[in-house]
Amino acid sequence: MIKVAPSILSADFLALKGDVDKAIQAGADYLHYDVMDGMFVPNISFGQGILKTVAAYSAIPVDAHLMIERPERFVEEFAAAGARIITVHAEATRHLQRVLSLIRSLGCLAGVALNPATPIEAVRYVLGDFDLVLAMTVNPGFGGQKLIPQVLDKVRDLRKMLEENGLSAMIEVDGGVSSATAPSLVEAGADVLVAGSAFFGAEDPLAFTASLKDLGRG
Repeated sequence: MIKVAPSILSADFLALKGDVDKAIQAGADYLHYDVMDGMFVPNISFGQGILKTVAAYSAIPVDAHLMIERPERFVEEFAAAGARIITVHAEATRHLQRVLSLIRSLGCLAGVALNPATPIEAVRYVLGDFDLVLAMTVNPGFGGQKLIPQVLDKVRDLRKMLEENGLSAMIEVDGGVSSATAPSLVEAGADVLVAGSAFFGAEDPLAFTASLKDLGRG
């Protein structure tokens, strides 16, 4: 079953409650929450306070994607704020296995993200320590970008690596996900599709979400 995670980075911040409702009513599985620090990525988004408010209101889990330097400094705060999935970048911490273990110890699912140019070897020696691997399909920092097609091969390689090691970790993709690109991503092995502008800009978010989930049937 394909899971859909609307990214609230593309939501209307003046009507955030309504857009959270829109995601829930459309049948989304997670709310994707992009945290940017202006250092790891060239942008600043939002932090623990807004996540706490969103998580307390939302009927679906919040998937916190920490695009920040040394994420271990804030993992406990995001868990306390209500994140149920916490994903950190392999490129952003010196002690990846330690951070993933910390996330799990806090009762959250642990995710590890890879930028487009980062090889999958970056996660080979933490196999079994994460519940989700996020393949960035754009360079992180801004919404509305076009998918980098070479990342499709990375998704295939990640699927092969997980299967060869008998692991059930989910593969999430983030960036440029749309009705046009989703079929190729699912064919390559993606389980979770993060959609920002494509979801919140859809005329019918319910139909859009259903069309992505249908890719996993058949």
